[in-house]
Amino acid sequence: MTTNWKLGLGFSLLTVLMWGLLPVALKVVLEVMDPLTISWYRFSISALIALLWYGRKRGAQLKQLLSRKHRVLTLIAVLSLLANYLLYILGLNHITPGAAQILIQLAPLLLLIGSVVLFKERLLGLQWMGVVVLIAGMLLFFHLRLTDIIVTSDSYLAGIALIVAAAVMWCFYGLAQKKLQVVHNAKDILFLICITGTVLFLPLARPQQILALDTTEIAVLLFCGLNTIIAYGSFGLAMSHWESSRVSAILPLAPLLTLLFTAGLNRWTGASIPSEPMDWLGILGALLVVGGSAVAALPKNQERG
Repeated sequence: MTTNWKLGLGFSLLTVLMWGLLPVALKVVLEVMDPLTISWYRFSISALIALLWYGRKRGAQLKQLLSRKHRVLTLIAVLSLLANYLLYILGLNHITPGAAQILIQLAPLLLLIGSVVLFKERLLGLQWMGVVVLIAGMLLFFHLRLTDIIVTSDSYLAGIALIVAAAVMWCFYGLAQKKLQVVHNAKDILFLICITGTVLFLPLARPQQILALDTTEIAVLLFCGLNTIIAYGSFGLAMSHWESSRVSAILPLAPLLTLLFTAGLNRWTGASIPSEPMDWLGILGALLVVGGSAVAALPKNQERG
C-alpha cells in the first residue's frame, strides 16, 4: 500500500459526507416518491454508472462470482444488501434521519460479533470497551423516548425495528463479502448487487413517479443514486491510501453529520426534515456512539504513528 495520509483523509471525509447526507436526502425524496421506487432508481443509476465506469470489462469476474463454487456466498451477499437498502429506507420513512444513522451503527457491531463467532477472530479488550460504549451511547441518545418523556408512536417503533433489521442484513452481507473478497474484487460484488437490484425492484417500482418531481427533487434523487458509487468508491480509495485503523476512526462521524445537516437545513433553509428530540444527554449519547464505533472498529494490528 502506498501511504498518502492527505488522500486517505480526503477520501475518508468524502465517504463520511456521503453517508451523512444520504438519510437526509432520502427523507426529502420520501415525501414525493415511495420507498420501492426510490430504491429502484438508486440501484439503476448506480448500475449505469458502474457499467460505464468499469463494468464492460468485468464480465469474466461476474461469471466467477456466479460459479458453483461461490454461488451461495454471492447470493447471500446480494440478497442481504438488497434487503438492507429496502429495510433501511422503509424504516427511515417512520423515524428521523439522525435516529436512523445512530441505529445503523449496529451493523458494524454485529459484523464484529459475527466475525468472532464464524471466523473465530479475537477482539482486543479495547474493542470490547468500544462495544459497551456504543450500546451505552444508544441508550442515552434515545433516553427521552425510553423514559416516555417524548410520546413514541407505534409507527416510530416499527421504524426502529426496520432499521435494526437492516443492520442485521448488512451484517450478513459483510460476512459473505468478507469471504468473497479473498478471491474477488469488492467493486465486482457491488456491481452485481446494483444490476440485481435494478432487475428485481423494477416490477415493484413506479418509475413514472419521477414525472411529478420538480427540479430540486430530481437533483436529490440523482444524488441518492450517485451516493452508493461515490461512497463505496471513496471508501476503497481511502483504504488504499491510508491505514485501515485511521479510516475506521473517521467513518463513524457520519451520524454526527446527519444530525448537523438536519438541524442546519431546518434552521437556515426553512426545511421541515424531522429531527430527534435532543437534550445534553442525547448529545452525549451521539458522541459516545461515534466514539464507541470508532474504537470497536479498530483492527487488531493497527499501525502506530
